[in-house]
Amino acid sequence: MNDDKAGGLLLLDTASLYFRAYFGVPESVRAPDGTPVNAVRGLLDFIARLVADHSPAALVACMDAGWRPQWRVDLIPSYKAHRVADAAAGTEEVPDTLSPQVPVIEAVLDAIGIARVGVPGYEADDVIGTLATAAPGPVAIVTGDRDLFQLVDDARGVRVLFPRKGVGDIDVVDGEFLTGRYGVRPDQYADFAALRGDPSDGLPGVKGIGEKTAAELVRQYGDLAAVRAAAAEPFSKLTPARRRNILAAADYLEVAPKVVRVATDVPLPVFDPALPPVPEHPGALKELAERWGLGGSLSRLLDALAVRSA
Repeated sequence: MNDDKAGGLLLLDTASLYFRAYFGVPESVRAPDGTPVNAVRGLLDFIARLVADHSPAALVACMDAGWRPQWRVDLIPSYKAHRVADAAAGTEEVPDTLSPQVPVIEAVLDAIGIARVGVPGYEADDVIGTLATAAPGPVAIVTGDRDLFQLVDDARGVRVLFPRKGVGDIDVVDGEFLTGRYGVRPDQYADFAALRGDPSDGLPGVKGIGEKTAAELVRQYGDLAAVRAAAAEPFSKLTPARRRNILAAADYLEVAPKVVRVATDVPLPVFDPALPPVPEHPGALKELAERWGLGGSLSRLLDALAVRSA
């Protein structure tokens, strides 16, 4: 897909993309020593396609330095609890053959010179939120995580590229897309998500309120605070069941917005988001390419970077 909004900043939800690559590329794709590199090569192909299709002026691979931040867990203990592999270490449950590929991905991105940013205590979503909020625009966020739909801002040219299959087949998520698909505006999405809940993130939501009802309530009352105020008002138009369930979820609804909303004030390190026309560390990259058998995937990315800078 060629993007008519070329240029600007491209933000990658890196873990979302390498998970997608891992499950989309056969594990038979291996290094010379037999180690699976399907996630590595798949991610490189994804980035090559994104650079070719969207011609960004800058690109940042945003990382999960804290995949389950303690401050979110303190507010909602069930937050991502089902994904914990080792309670003592706080590590995430990741397929056995994916974990060893993550350091390889990081080393390859660093050798190429693609900016890679993660901040302890924050998820990649929060890094993305901070960068997207500060950038003058346009900004394109590449993710398979719907939580980031809350960052869409038509006035500033912030949109989400949501892969349907690979990264060549995407939904371009803007305000019109959100109102058409969910019936809420971008600025209402986080409240809608808090009401609805998300089992994949351990967010219970409000009993009896699914996606359709959550959208209806946010659309009718404007935001979560107004929905809660209506529940506390005996003469509001809420049905008795909805009123009862919203009031019963008061403790959850008090903290859910802070958990669901991405941070936009993460203290970021100094880095250069400019796309490198040639590898920053060619010697290291050559060694990585040979050791891990990166072949055509790496070549395609380097070609895309060269074309972009020409």
